[in-house]
Amino acid sequence: MTLEQEGGYSVTLAANGAEGLRLFERDRPDCVLLDVRMPGMDGFEVCARLRAMPGGADVPVLFLTALRDVETFDRAEAVGGSDFLTKPVHPAELVLRVQQALRVRRLDAEFQAQCELLRRQRNELFRLQLQKEDLAAFLVHDLKNPVNAIDLEAQVILRDRQLTERSRGAAEQIRARSRDLLRLILNLLDTARGEQGQLSPSLTTVALPALVAGILGARAENARELDVRLHAMIDVPVVSADAELLRRVLENLVDNALRHAPHGSSVRVAALSLGDEVEIQVSDEGAGVPPDMREAIFVRYVQLDDGTMRVGRGLGLTFCKLAVEAHGGRIWADEAQPGAVFRLSLPQPR
Repeated sequence: MTLEQEGGYSVTLAANGAEGLRLFERDRPDCVLLDVRMPGMDGFEVCARLRAMPGGADVPVLFLTALRDVETFDRAEAVGGSDFLTKPVHPAELVLRVQQALRVRRLDAEFQAQCELLRRQRNELFRLQLQKEDLAAFLVHDLKNPVNAIDLEAQVILRDRQLTERSRGAAEQIRARSRDLLRLILNLLDTARGEQGQLSPSLTTVALPALVAGILGARAENARELDVRLHAMIDVPVVSADAELLRRVLENLVDNALRHAPHGSSVRVAALSLGDEVEIQVSDEGAGVPPDMREAIFVRYVQLDDGTMRVGRGLGLTFCKLAVEAHGGRIWADEAQPGAVFRLSLPQPR
């Protein structure tokens, strides 16, 4: 439908690889889109056979697949794939890639050579991106176990009834820092999933006052050390959301507020019902966010902190944006006068 309605192309559909080869021999299309996982012949075998057919050597073949890894990309290139797109693909990008492939085919030999060089450079960059994603997933998987082990050992220490107050405080700090590290690891994993459209919330009924109380309670000792008061004003008893994702979003926002709250100030978490939405607010009395940076603050690794204003830090706010948008909601930063307030709205079932 996209290619016909937005691109104006005539499209022939094949249910499997064998049928696709028969239709190619009959119709001689100007461009071929291939899935990888298909009944019978997979996309790699279909592409290899198509390249050996009369007229198949120079026809553009675009792989369109849900598989997103270096091995799949390398195999697609090895059998002669012209381009590689991963699902979900934006309709406009699909039409643009097809137009580009057809345009390159019509160019003369010199321009084709230049375009081929650019294509190889683009593919190498995409391959490096896939390698980075694979490495990140590997690190996340391997780091979770030792971090969980540290937390468990700290819990064992805390069960000792003869523990001194100083040792108990140190063990509690170990637990708190290990939880922070685990959240950072999960942020890295879920940010990658969210950017690929694979972050799918599992909606349940969440008791919001209890969730917020638990988050603030876990940070009470840290807040006392910083001389920051924690307040909750939750006027919504329950919210429809993924409990784990919402908890991590609020943890990131509260930690962000604590980092920038001046000594003797307050951090507040509030929630109110607005018709078919619930709005949750996390505010502090710090430097605030410059108006021209309130969008960029949610971009990966964007930072600006000169003592008078702050913007972003690592992946925490990036994860928050992806997680809230996966719920169909939105998140934004406002002026709190003084300080900053982060607002997130979550749609609720009627």
